[in-house]
Amino acid sequence: MNNKMVLACDLGGTNLRMAAIDSAGKILYRLKANTPKAERADEVVQAIVDAADECRDAVKDSGDIKALAAAVPATINPKEGIISKAPNIPALDGFRFVSTLSAELNLPVILENDANSAAVGEQVFGAGRGFQNTITVTLGTGVGGGVIIDGKILRGVDGTAGEIGHICVEPFGAPCGCGSRGCVEQYSSATAVVRLVRELESQYPHSALRNKLKLTSADVYEAGTEGDELALEVFRQMGLYLGVALAGLVNVLNPEVIVIGGGASAGWDLFVHHVREQINKRAFREPAERVKIKRAVLADDAGILGAAHLAFESFG
Repeated sequence: MNNKMVLACDLGGTNLRMAAIDSAGKILYRLKANTPKAERADEVVQAIVDAADECRDAVKDSGDIKALAAAVPATINPKEGIISKAPNIPALDGFRFVSTLSAELNLPVILENDANSAAVGEQVFGAGRGFQNTITVTLGTGVGGGVIIDGKILRGVDGTAGEIGHICVEPFGAPCGCGSRGCVEQYSSATAVVRLVRELESQYPHSALRNKLKLTSADVYEAGTEGDELALEVFRQMGLYLGVALAGLVNVLNPEVIVIGGGASAGWDLFVHHVREQINKRAFREPAERVKIKRAVLADDAGILGAAHLAFESFG
């Protein structure tokens, strides 16, 4: 009954994950629900409250819930507790998240960007454990990033630091949803892997991927493990462009470790040597030799574990 716990919420565009977590990072109860395709913020709030209530009830005999921490795919104002812009959940644009949830749950609430939360999770509990200067990159539908310097999240004056996916690696390249062109997100995400196959397939008439319907990045990886030349070329380009972006970050931030996760990191064996090659070619020698490139180990739990750690730091 003396256990201190927090609720941690990872609010994605598709799924809402909620967990009760103790101070050692042990997940005592978890659930996953659909994120409402809502036009009003109160519908999303209600889904979070319902999930929180279920978690609270499940662990009510185990100790006290101290706070709720939420990781959201959004630009945030952590001091004011406001979601500035949430492209995948537009109903939350401009929403006073912290004050509303705190009143609904009668708990202290903290708000964090999802990529920052994942970076904290990997640094404290995962592949970045033991390091104080880390960069975490998530290769999913897009490319997300979180930067931790001297043990603290790098936010920048507007709270937008860490947008690794929007580093330009090809000035006249593919248009990006952010409004720019040639962002690394357009070359190293799961979505990019599929697009590159379509762009290159005419050059590889014998590829098993040619004209394949409903192609996924997992299909490309499977073909690559079987030696398909088109798939191998796509992962070469994916790793090359990611390596170019990361080499610049090595020069600017001098990290101890770069952690790479997300669904598209399943292709690790096919692209990571290209990443390392570019870092070695393009970054200053000593930082390039120092930095470790590690695969993330926490998968979908990185965000909730990172959020929980931040809550214990604030309210523990």
